Amino acid sequence: MVDENGLLVTPEAFVPAAERFGLMPCLDRWVVDTVLRGFRDAPRLLDGIDIVSINLSGSSLGDEQFTRHLAQVFDDFGVPAKKICFEITETAAITNFSKTSAFMREMKRRGCLFALDDFGSGASSYAYLKRLPVDMIKIDGAFIKDILDDPIDAAMVRSINDIGHAMGLETIAEFVTSDAIFNKLVEIGVDYSQGFALAEPQPLPRGAFNPPPFVQNAKPRDNVTPTDSKG
Repeated sequence: MVDENGLLVTPEAFVPAAERFGLMPCLDRWVVDTVLRGFRDAPRLLDGIDIVSINLSGSSLGDEQFTRHLAQVFDDFGVPAKKICFEITETAAITNFSKTSAFMREMKRRGCLFALDDFGSGASSYAYLKRLPVDMIKIDGAFIKDILDDPIDAAMVRSINDIGHAMGLETIAEFVTSDAIFNKLVEIGVDYSQGFALAEPQPLPRGAFNPPPFVQNAKPRDNVTPTDSKG
């Protein structure tokens, strides 16, 4: 996000506020609409991309209006669902397990993919993994960053990778910050890596997307009271 002074504002700065005031479903809708509309208008850009990952918040997963909206925009914009992978955190998935599972199954019927983000950081990880219709698991970066020096972290990564492959899932390592870590993950057999050692975030080509302004169209939670003027 860019502020009024043209400075970049990272998600760590504005997502907690959006969660606090119940605005995440509205924000998630804006992101999905912008991505699908952008790819409809730039089909050549979409042709050169295998999968586009979109993070979803836990509050959106339990919102039936969000599910209906998502189905509608896929119909409206005509973007192949197989190109879209929704990332959900392990914690968000198990907080409202039944609604999350229903949402995932509905979107998978349309062809969407799902990745379970930050895997290994939550409780009862393996028990829930068996019951969630995911396609990929992203190994929590907390286990990756010290994998060269901590044998327990290395064993955890190997265990998650082995379980994922046994279930027919692809595995992705987060927080790969050096060639040495990347080589260790290759040795273990992790399918994909993500991190600054491979590439840093880059903006889309100028003019590729023309996002609409963010307009709140969801009522904030009534039970939240601001405690300061900064929000």
